[in-house]
Amino acid sequence: MSLSSFAISGNVVDLIHSKIFPGTIHVVQGRIESIQHDPADAGYANYLMPGFVDSHVHVESSLLVPSEFARLAVVHGTVATVSDPHEIANVLGVEGIDYMIENGNKVPFKFFFGAPSCVPATGFETAGAALTPADTAALLQRDDIWYLSEMMNFPGVLHDDPEVLEKLAAARKTGKPVDGHAPGLRGAGVKKYADAGISTDHECFTMEEALEKLEAGMKIAIREGSAARNFDDLVGLLSQHADQCMFCTDDKHVDSLLLSHIDDLARRAIRAGHDALKVLRCACVNPVQHYKLPVGLLQAGDPADFIEVNNLEELRVLKTFIDGRKVAEAGKTLIPRQTSGVINQFAAQPVREEDLRIPLQGGRLNVIEAIDHQLVTRRLLVEPTPDGDWAAADPTRDILKLAVVNRYHPAPVAVAFVKNFGFKRGAIASSVAHDSHNIIAVGASDAALAEAINLVVEHGGGLSATDGEGQSEVLPLPVAGLMSPEDGYATGARYIRLEKLAKACGSPLDAPFMTLSFMALLVIPALKLSDRGLFNGDTFEFAPLFE
Repeated sequence: MSLSSFAISGNVVDLIHSKIFPGTIHVVQGRIESIQHDPADAGYANYLMPGFVDSHVHVESSLLVPSEFARLAVVHGTVATVSDPHEIANVLGVEGIDYMIENGNKVPFKFFFGAPSCVPATGFETAGAALTPADTAALLQRDDIWYLSEMMNFPGVLHDDPEVLEKLAAARKTGKPVDGHAPGLRGAGVKKYADAGISTDHECFTMEEALEKLEAGMKIAIREGSAARNFDDLVGLLSQHADQCMFCTDDKHVDSLLLSHIDDLARRAIRAGHDALKVLRCACVNPVQHYKLPVGLLQAGDPADFIEVNNLEELRVLKTFIDGRKVAEAGKTLIPRQTSGVINQFAAQPVREEDLRIPLQGGRLNVIEAIDHQLVTRRLLVEPTPDGDWAAADPTRDILKLAVVNRYHPAPVAVAFVKNFGFKRGAIASSVAHDSHNIIAVGASDAALAEAINLVVEHGGGLSATDGEGQSEVLPLPVAGLMSPEDGYATGARYIRLEKLAKACGSPLDAPFMTLSFMALLVIPALKLSDRGLFNGDTFEFAPLFE
């Protein structure tokens, strides 16, 4: 597609110089040739401003391949993402990263992918691939890799793990930024983590934690995804620290992406009383400057990456331009669908009910307590519910069974118990289970749990829900068991039906599938479940089911 030349008038929002003026933007061959100041009484009702940038997102969590993610995101004024491909890297290694880059290059959208730093995320689970320090260094040498992705192994940083230090050194050698991931880290550890060259964190869940990390020199990405929602707790940072903050979604399912993206965070911050220009710097400028991205910021000579909105309160996106191409208008995407290939690694076999049984032992059960809108969990000690010689799920107490099935090779099923999913009947299952992406499932009975797992196995990956009474829904995810190559809007509609069935079975969670996917994320405290067993994220060791 040839780059276009045109002019567009409106109230120009110059975030670099913190001013707004009536003007006309002249675009020539995809770049802003000049910005003309128009008469003060021009009477423009519209506003022209830089496009939104998601400062940390796993595109895979949208359940869409990059080209489909882009088609939905541009409708909300997003022109670029800082994208960590470690989800697909945990399944397919460098081949998966290459897939994301190649698929993203098919559309006029600016994806900036990083080199995953923790594949596998820990040594306590089975992943499909491993990236060595040499692999990471080779990725960082590439022009299409922009940074070292989130260093989740923050204990490795604090204890000078040789492999971790080697990866950090490779990033320093290339001069590329390093993203952080250190939930709950406070005190002296924060300074050591930041001094290692780690420049951002998106895992803060209290204001006090964020302020300590800011004091150490880190930038804070304020996160609001489908499961982890920290915006309300952290938006107050903008009053004093807007120059050190960005917005991100981290993990956002397709149903949420249908509704909004970074635009919604900017709207909410402005409605909370924060200065609009400061808010928009967080949403549009700070990520571009921090990561040194070739994204236009509405200055003469820049790429013509900008949006037209109705005003600076509602921020309703009227048009989106990327490199001068109009890619969205009036709530409709103008990016054509692309054909996407399929790659996968999936060897899971069907399970039987007896594979999910837990023999009764002495003592109380260690139970995972899921928390809505958070990735962290709590550890509970609960009396088991006996069923003969077995410990059974007990929907009357909301103590359900949680299972993880190794998707890469045959192995016993790991089973534990979880609270707060709320199912009175039925089960859900998913091959999206951070970060190794084995199959994870939660259910009110062994029969329903096995049914949900086997629906995922049958489709070579995906999401499933069953009410245990004959009704079921499946969303196949043939790309690495993580993404659908189908139309994003159709995938979104199918996901909404799936989640509706899950909630009809009793789940009160806003995003039960997203919450489920994090029940296997061992680097987030307190209790989680890997394919190898129950894991204590505070002590970083396996935990007994009974004690």
